[in-house]
Parts: sequence; structure tokens; C-alpha cells
Amino acid sequence: MYVWNLDAFYKGFDDPAFLTDIEAIKTKIQEATLLSEQFAAESRNNHDLLVQSIEGMSSINALAYKVYGFINLNSSADTTNLEAKKYFVMVQQIFSELALAEARFEKLVATIPNLEQLISESELLKEYEFFILETKRHSLHMMSEAEEVLAAKLVQNSSSLWNQLQRYLTSTVEVDYSGKKITLPEVRNLAYDANPEVRKAAYEAELATYKKIEDAVAFALGGIKGEVNILSKMRKYDSPLDQALMNARLQKKTLDSLLEAMRESLPYFRKYLQRKGELLGHKNGLPWFDMFAPMGNSDKVYTIEEAQAFILKNFATFSQDLADLAKRAFDENWIDYKPRKGKVGGAFCMNSHPLKQSRILTNFEGSISDITTLAHELGHAYHGEQVFNEKILNARYTMPVAETASTFCETIVKKAAFLEAATKEEKLGILEQELQDSNQVIVDILSRFLFESRVFETRTKTMPMAKQLNEMMIEAQKEAYGDGLDHTYLNSGMWVNKSHYYSGGLSFYNFPYAFGLLFAKGIYAQFVEKGQAFVPNVRTLLQSTGKMSVEDVANLVGIDVTDIEFWRSSLRVIKEDIDLFLEITA
Repeated sequence: MYVWNLDAFYKGFDDPAFLTDIEAIKTKIQEATLLSEQFAAESRNNHDLLVQSIEGMSSINALAYKVYGFINLNSSADTTNLEAKKYFVMVQQIFSELALAEARFEKLVATIPNLEQLISESELLKEYEFFILETKRHSLHMMSEAEEVLAAKLVQNSSSLWNQLQRYLTSTVEVDYSGKKITLPEVRNLAYDANPEVRKAAYEAELATYKKIEDAVAFALGGIKGEVNILSKMRKYDSPLDQALMNARLQKKTLDSLLEAMRESLPYFRKYLQRKGELLGHKNGLPWFDMFAPMGNSDKVYTIEEAQAFILKNFATFSQDLADLAKRAFDENWIDYKPRKGKVGGAFCMNSHPLKQSRILTNFEGSISDITTLAHELGHAYHGEQVFNEKILNARYTMPVAETASTFCETIVKKAAFLEAATKEEKLGILEQELQDSNQVIVDILSRFLFESRVFETRTKTMPMAKQLNEMMIEAQKEAYGDGLDHTYLNSGMWVNKSHYYSGGLSFYNFPYAFGLLFAKGIYAQFVEKGQAFVPNVRTLLQSTGKMSVEDVANLVGIDVTDIEFWRSSLRVIKEDIDLFLEITA
């Protein structure tokens, strides 16, 4: 009951429906390619070609969500699953054949005269207006048809496999800890242990473990970033960051405002870290191994059933449909809860539009942090519930807004836990947990942004090996954390473990977390002020994330994310928590 059920996708890799759907994908890609041959005809009917292309892409996407979803979920739950690996490579090769039709479609959209007028005169095309016009914007960065096809095929044999290597190594490497072999997620979870000797020993074991795999993972990281550097340049982006911003539907002005506000807030976080270090007996800042040390009386271990009940009760304070969604996830076994060897670390939620369901992976061991992580991932599932009301091509939202519902739901649970705490010690434990999380999403995320920026820059000149990457990670941590941490005890190997660096198609998967945290806090403040009347606004915002820019989505609830004052106002909420922590611990 603590492992997810994937039967809604397929009964297994030998399920005839799974193999039939793979064949259907091949057929539909062939049909799309044949259709695309008409795009260059002088007498082409632009309206009909657009409609047929959209219908074809919708069908392919629906099949892809099921097939890819099933493969990735199996692979995440067990990275040693050879069937999942086999089909992952096979299906990626199949989808590389779609590159020609996609390149031709972008060229078609780019060359249609009076495109906006054509859209306005068609009810069906009006429904897909954002998708079509976004395609036209992306067409400005399209390589030739032959180059796009070649790139799609090469990616399957480069960044895609480098990504799989990192996942495999970090999920299967054996950690030598206290005379036994455990997994990397398990030893990293010991950072939350109440015993300081356990935390330090776990930290030392974690760093020693990275040494076993860091050289291989360095090649994976270098391969991925090198590929992105080449392709972003060939597609006429100013940089990989420029490409990431376009893919995120986010203006550079918005990111700059966010980063500037984050940097302004660093002195406050350093005060928090220094105070925590002092309370734990450290004089030169907080050592990394005590970053997640529990404080107050927060060492209670919760069962999964207790976590579920707490979440259901508090989700209902926002809306019944949010609580109902969580109950459905619990009752229908959408969640894989516990850590085990071969299972990837961390947590994620995957939405499946054709099934109108989601699946969640966590590494739950019973802490209050595990409960908030579960609430966070259920927030992603709630976001999915809203965009499932849109057509599949209008449901593809970007990473900055992807963290909105998740962080909002996490906030609901954290606030409730704090209010229900009976003693000062309990409140301190919960408050400090909140500050741990905020510190990770603001300060650590900034260090990750700095690190990834420098890896991209370095990769244009050389291939950074593990030693250099370790040094770059330490420098980024020093810049972000400053004197809040004891520089004798940092974590040089964080780049090895963080899967966010290892995607060829999703660079800079770091600042979206800071965006999501602060954006969600702004939305939560409006909910507190306006109450239940504001709930429909939140649903509308979430439903619209697949067919609007980030700035336009924010405007739906009266937020201007290009203005640094918005980010400062959200950060002030965290500063108030820091002030309260300093007051309680004085």
C-alpha cells in the first residue's frame, strides 16, 4: 500500500496495450511527416494544415504522456530495471523521427501571412492561439530541417544517456555508514537526525561516497552542458540562460528583479544561520552537517497515515476539491512513499493529462519535513487537476509557475503545524523547519544558479573535471551563504547529487524554485486577506499557466513580477520569520 499502482497506465511492459501504443506513436509520427510534406506547396490551405497538425500533435502527446510516463515512473522507482531502460532508449529513438515534422511545422507557422487574422477567423485556432504564436516565436531560433533532425537523433545518444548515467550511479552507489551499506538518499536523510554525531558521520559518509562516482558524473555533466552550449548557439540564443528564459516564458527583467531581491535578503539568512550555529555550539558559522539539524521539540516521527490525515484536514481549509484530490491520491495508490536501494532520491510529481491522474514519488521517513514534502508534491497534482480542464497542447506549463501550487500547499501545511503546536519548543521546531526550507529555496538556489552559470561558461573553454567542479561548487556556496556557514565544512559534492543539472532540455532548473516560493507567498497573502472568495482566482491562475506567459499569469491576480517590490514584499514575510526565530532563541 506504500508503493504506487501504475495499472492505469499499463499492467506491465508485456501489456499488449503498451506495445500497441508504441506502434500507434510510430504510425502517427509517420502521418505527421507525410502531412508536413504539404507545408511547402504553393496552393496550401493554411487553416486546414494548422488544424490537422494540431490534431495530430494532440494525439501524439496523449500517447507520449502514457508511454513515457510509464517508462519514467518504473525507472525512477528502480533505476536497475532493464526493461525500463530498453524501452526508454527505444521510445526516444522513435520520437527523434518527429523532429522533421516539428521543424516543418515551425517553418509553416513562421511563413503564414496574416497569421493573427487567420487565427481570429477560426474558432478552433483561437483556442490554440497562444500555442501557435509561441511556435512562431520559437521558429526564430530554429536550425535548418536537416540540422534539427540530426540534433534530435544525437540528443538521444548524448545528454539523454548522460542523464540516465547520473540517475543510475546516484541511486545505486553504496554508502559505507556505521558498518553497513545504505543508499545515498538514506544517508542524506540522516542530516535531519536529532543526534549530532549521526549528522556529522552521515555528512562525512556522503562526501566520501561522492568520491566513488564523481569522475563518471563529471563526464555526464560536461557532456550535457557542452551539448546545450552548442545547440543554443546554433539556434541563435545569446546563451543557455537566454534559451531557458524563453522556454520558461519568463522575461529577463523578471529574473533580474528576483535575483536582485534574493541577494538583498542574504544578510538576514546569514543571521539565521549564525544563530542556529551558536545554539548548536559552533563559533564560526553553521557547518554544513548541521544545516538540517532539528531544533526545539520537532523530532516526532509520523506514520504515513498520520501524515495523510494531517494533510487532508488542512487542505480542506483552502478548498474541498483540494482535500478530495489528496484523498484520491491516497486511496488510489498514486504515491510511492519509502526509500529503497535503486529508487531515485528526492521527490517529484508527474501529471498525466490523458489519464487525468498524477503519480508522486517521495522518500518518506516520518519527519515533519517529509509531511511538507508530501503536501508540496500533492500541490503539483492539484495543479494538474486544473490544467486537465484544458486541451493537452494548452496544458504545458513552464517551470517557474510549476512551483506555485506546490509551494502554496506546502505553506498551508506548515502554517497549520505551527498553529497547532502546543509548546514553545514545538513552535520553535516548526518555525526553524520553515526557515530551513526558505534558506534552501533562496540561498542554496542562488548558489546553484551561480554554479550552473559558471559550468556553462567554463564548458565553452574546457571540460571541467571533478576536482574543478568541486572547487566551483564551494565558491558558489561561499558567495551565497557568506559567513552564515563555517567554510571548513561545506558540501563540494552537491553537484553530483542534484538531478536538476542533468537535463539537456531543461537548463537552470533552480531559479524556478525561488520564483515559486515567493510567488506562492504573495498568492497565499491574498488568500489570507480575501478568504474563500479568492479560491476561484487561484484555480483560474493554475488552469491558465499552459497558455500564458509567466507575467500574464501573475497579472491574473494583480501581481507584477517584473517589479522588484513584489519580490521584496514576499521576502519580508521570511524576514519576519527570521526575526521571530531570533527573538525566541535570544
